Amino acid sequence: MSKFAIVELGKSQYNLEEGKEYKLPKVIMETGKISLDKVLAAGDEKDMIVGKPYLEKALVNIEVSGVVNGEKITSRTFKAKSRYRKTKGFRKELLQFKVISIKY
Repeated sequence: MSKFAIVELGKSQYNLEEGKEYKLPKVIMETGKISLDKVLAAGDEKDMIVGKPYLEKALVNIEVSGVVNGEKITSRTFKAKSRYRKTKGFRKELLQFKVISIKY
């Protein structure tokens, strides 16, 4: 039986499962153990509890490993007959963390 919780991080909502590791867009800056209290819904295989809008006593404990770089995205600009070529690269920063426990 795996517990799950729908949590609000920043402006987005994510479905997190207990014991799994995630890489999400960077929101939290500090590393170490953190408790998330903005839990919208929680449950397991048998039942589910939905908050209005948040569950009052629900907590999701996570351990933040740090910030890692995502996949590299490259964009190229080309102008015909003028020998103009330009390449730009970008790597999005992602927050890497593991869900330790879900309490509701």
